[in-house]
Amino acid sequence: MKRFLLLSLVAAPLLAACGSGATAAPSAAASAAPGTAGSTAASAGTSVPATPSGPPTRLTVGLGYIPSVQFAPFYLAQQAGYYAAAGLDVTFENKIDPDLITLVGQGAVDIGIADGTSVIPAVGQGIPVRYVATIYAKFPNIVFAKASSGIHTAADLKGRRIGTPGKYGSSWIMLQALLQSAGLTTNDVNIQLYPDFGQATALAQGAIDAATGFVNNEPVQMALSGTPASVLTVDGIVPLPGNGLIAGTATLTAKHVALKAFVAATLRAMAVITSDPQKGLDASVALVPDLGTDRPTQLAILKATIATWSSAYTAAHGLGAIDRTAWQRTVAFMVAMPGSPVASPAPTVDQLVDESLLAP
Repeated sequence: MKRFLLLSLVAAPLLAACGSGATAAPSAAASAAPGTAGSTAASAGTSVPATPSGPPTRLTVGLGYIPSVQFAPFYLAQQAGYYAAAGLDVTFENKIDPDLITLVGQGAVDIGIADGTSVIPAVGQGIPVRYVATIYAKFPNIVFAKASSGIHTAADLKGRRIGTPGKYGSSWIMLQALLQSAGLTTNDVNIQLYPDFGQATALAQGAIDAATGFVNNEPVQMALSGTPASVLTVDGIVPLPGNGLIAGTATLTAKHVALKAFVAATLRAMAVITSDPQKGLDASVALVPDLGTDRPTQLAILKATIATWSSAYTAAHGLGAIDRTAWQRTVAFMVAMPGSPVASPAPTVDQLVDESLLAP
């Protein structure tokens, strides 16, 4: 079986430091914008700001700690000149989630991508960040199993062995919501911990019956290897906010115009890639050549990632839209969790999200 890729973007917020470093992005004007970009962006409800005069505004953008095809919109927006056209000089840095949230709150990183269920406890602990645009409109964390296992609903997990990295973070929150939907708790299943993220290998070897993972990772690679997967998602149970863009409150004031232009350019790239995934793959390979060694797998992962960018809510309100009701329901769920990571009093939705960068 092919080695599973760790999608660090949605790694648990308490993940121990595992090495990070800056990855400089190519020149913003490295290539011309695709010919269909303007019409595609318009159809998605995004606007393309006019090229400003004067020197470009520098923005440091934090992504997950491993460069990956899942960050294709950022790579394409850089290489196709969307950021440059908006008057931006963008540099990418790769950081693990907890470090990134702290750095964004401090203003050391201007804008970054982080899991919504990590933002809630962080804000509750006084870190001054706001979630400003949705990237993953569907929550990517899942429970997966071999289709032959007989696990097709949350109720089927009762008494089963479930592998997960630890009892923390977005996967742990998702698992509790999934079990609760079937009237179960973690005491009704056999939790086995894989702090080295080896649960997918354990599942393949039959050591466990199911595992937590990501919808755009393990099930995709299982299918490519000839093993159909059963996938259990949480979206219909608790609409947990997926990964999105975050910015510090001070930076939102100091660089509001630049951040708004950055969000518009990124959403434009998402719209282009949705229409033509190959452009996203090509941009990713240009920045991370190793991804080109297995283009079919990377394209399959990208297509699965694209499927998470839209939901019924974004279809009605536009790409990147933030569902406040979903955030409120998530806060309530996380507060009621056993061993809740959310400090009391819990932050309000107004303390968690800021839609000003999405406004026309």
